[in-house]
Amino acid sequence: MKLQIALLMTALGASTAGAVQAAEYEEYGRVTRVEPRVEQVRQPREECRTEYVQVAPQPVQRERSAGGAILGAVAGGILGNQVGGGSGKAAATALGAVAGAVAGDRISNGGPNSQPEYDSRYPQEQAVRRCRTVDAYESRTIGYDVTYNYGGRSYTSMMPRDPGDRVRLRVSVEPDPRQ
Repeated sequence: MKLQIALLMTALGASTAGAVQAAEYEEYGRVTRVEPRVEQVRQPREECRTEYVQVAPQPVQRERSAGGAILGAVAGGILGNQVGGGSGKAAATALGAVAGAVAGDRISNGGPNSQPEYDSRYPQEQAVRRCRTVDAYESRTIGYDVTYNYGGRSYTSMMPRDPGDRVRLRVSVEPDPRQ
């Protein structure tokens, strides 16, 4: 039992002896070259343009005229007045005026079965927007390959930023356990 404790204490002391003698400090290396590391990134974007295409002529709304209805009402009222007699004369005049107004309006404005008019003097064009997705590529810097000298040797490391003329180094010194 005492032997096991002694061995355990010896192993524990040996493992901490190296850690006590290790040293860490900062130094600077001289930067000799900085090369940006660039990658191509696909950036889809939408391109749109407006085209004008010919379309079938659209019907033109005719302006309605009240003149036919007015003339029809007057003519219908006169005719109703001539036809009616006695106490029905006023009713015949009113009915004639209404019927004349409807007939005059239909004659003047083409009626319910009239064909729509088309203005064919000018070709009909309609704006149509056409879009498509195109791949554009842009260059992005993802880091920097930095070459620096320290202790008479040259080293290269990938870094997130350009360090400038010198790079800070963390140096760790510990004894070689093989001795």
